[in-house]
Amino acid sequence: MNIKYLSVVLGTALLVACGGEKPADTPTNNTATQGETVIHIATESSFKPFSYLDNQGNTVGFEIDLANALCAEMKAKCDITSQEWDSLIPSLHAEKSDAIMAGMSVTPERQAVVDFTDSYFDNKLVIIGKKGETVTLDSLAGKTVGVQQSTLSADYLAKNQPKATVKPYDKQDNVYLDLSAGRIDYMMSDFVPVSDWLKTDAGANFEIKGSPIDIDDKVAIAIRKNDALKDKFNTALATIKSNGEYDKLMAKYFSQTASTETTPTQQTTN
Repeated sequence: MNIKYLSVVLGTALLVACGGEKPADTPTNNTATQGETVIHIATESSFKPFSYLDNQGNTVGFEIDLANALCAEMKAKCDITSQEWDSLIPSLHAEKSDAIMAGMSVTPERQAVVDFTDSYFDNKLVIIGKKGETVTLDSLAGKTVGVQQSTLSADYLAKNQPKATVKPYDKQDNVYLDLSAGRIDYMMSDFVPVSDWLKTDAGANFEIKGSPIDIDDKVAIAIRKNDALKDKFNTALATIKSNGEYDKLMAKYFSQTASTETTPTQQTTN
């Protein structure tokens, strides 16, 4: 969901570098009463419609509403902070946050350093190019393809089309900017946020090339190893899926077109 790929080496290096104060780029305005349980959730807000900033600078999106629904089910208050992608796992290790909800994919590399809850979304990758062009994975050889750095898109291209020139960006928004400006030939990213961008003026001249690529990508909440919070999140997630709250959030944020290409996780998986 980006959904995103952070190597163990990078995560360990950043953990050392990210000591000190808790990141506070864009916190939500959730004030806890005295004695109330507060769960500190870290996100990265350049991933519409999962987590993004609205016109007033507020952190909004599917994952923000989902986080608040889960916290409410756990009788807790969410404190959601937006920060840079590469700082998410280090901040969790440093106990500056309790959980990560940022379209983060479950990968073996991440599972070596964090635990994951049951998944709450399934993701697919897509190639984006100008309308009218016929593009396949094979035809990306020799072309410049933009990706958000440390993501599954970057990893997939490295393994499956090593002849492409992969250009990594710190934020997904910057990939969109360079594609629309013609500074890169194509882009590979996650289906749902790209589908949202294609509806904008900037994305009007672009389209998805071929069918979405199914890489069995599961998106879940990252938790510190052996943290009892994992079981609490799983119980809350199962509850809101059974009582219809999850389906309401899906209907709010994802169009019928998106839902036919990406299969939301309707059952909990370990």
